[in-house]
Amino acid sequence: MGNTLSCCVSPNASPKLGRRSRPAEEDYESEVCVAAAGDTVAVAPAPAAAAGEPAELDIGAGEGHHLQHISDREMPEDLALESNPSDHPGPSTIFLSKSQTDVREKRKSSHLNHVSPRQLTKKYSSCSTIFLDDSTVSQPNLRTTVKCVTLAIYYHIKNRDADRSLDIFDERSHPLTREKVPEEYFEHDPEHKLIYRFVRTLFSAAQLTAECAIVTLVYLERLLTYAEIDICPTNWKRIVLGAILLASKVWDDQAVWNVDYCQILKDITVEDMNEMERQFLELLQFNINVPASVYAKYYFDLRSLADDNNLCFLFAPLSKERAQNLEAISRLCDNKYNDLCRAAMRRSLSADNFIGIQHSKAILS
Repeated sequence: MGNTLSCCVSPNASPKLGRRSRPAEEDYESEVCVAAAGDTVAVAPAPAAAAGEPAELDIGAGEGHHLQHISDREMPEDLALESNPSDHPGPSTIFLSKSQTDVREKRKSSHLNHVSPRQLTKKYSSCSTIFLDDSTVSQPNLRTTVKCVTLAIYYHIKNRDADRSLDIFDERSHPLTREKVPEEYFEHDPEHKLIYRFVRTLFSAAQLTAECAIVTLVYLERLLTYAEIDICPTNWKRIVLGAILLASKVWDDQAVWNVDYCQILKDITVEDMNEMERQFLELLQFNINVPASVYAKYYFDLRSLADDNNLCFLFAPLSKERAQNLEAISRLCDNKYNDLCRAAMRRSLSADNFIGIQHSKAILS
């Protein structure tokens, strides 16, 4: 009790350890129990009956063998955590870097034609009026977020490096409809409207949230990085479907079942959905964790993408009622923060603060 880790290692307990063709009684008697508490390792000696036999299980004195937690597993050398934008908040998102080429061309064209569309569509605050939108990092606007996510997918397809893919995501091998799709469909990049219509149908039918759309984009970029594949006209629908399926199960408390997606996409089978989900998880190395810092980075990069492509959020003047609500929410958050700080100070009271503390007299009876 109280140990950080306690496990029993037996030759028959793990396929990685050598097995001996001996009776079960001897295997049971030669079981080695390892208990690691902090840096201390205690190894129980083997019974005297088996002392004369050569030791095939060498645990090593002084080495703390432990079961590795999934969050502590080692990443491959070419997938360093610090360089993967879907795992670490430092690097810029992939979709934002892929969109910069088109953004620079649009800005150059606007400058040559002396056209600035932002001045006509974007509203700016002044001394008398403050414009705010209804999208925040904790409660994004669903319609605008889905538009931004599908625009990010569009830039992934348009500015892809190659056409690397896997059979499980190939729509020619695993079609989503029974109707024969012409081969010319897979030779041209899909338009943003087509991608948005496909994703919006899934989100509307499954009643998914805007936060789920952001997590979908995180899983999509993580898949492209881990599996070293590209999203292209032949696989974009199944990759997006797999990312939405996984994000809805991780994010929402009441997840949509695979059979429910079969009701939305009439011609796909449950077995196909299950196999795609299983391989999607394996390609992600079962890393479905999305830190809050990574989620916030993707949200603000999506806002930057919307600003670069003139996808304006719905701005509205700040009314008196909304200003009072924002002030009340701010005051509530400030009070909670102060309460947490006072509680932390009480828990971390040191000996330096004992001076001046008045103690009541104890009454012994």
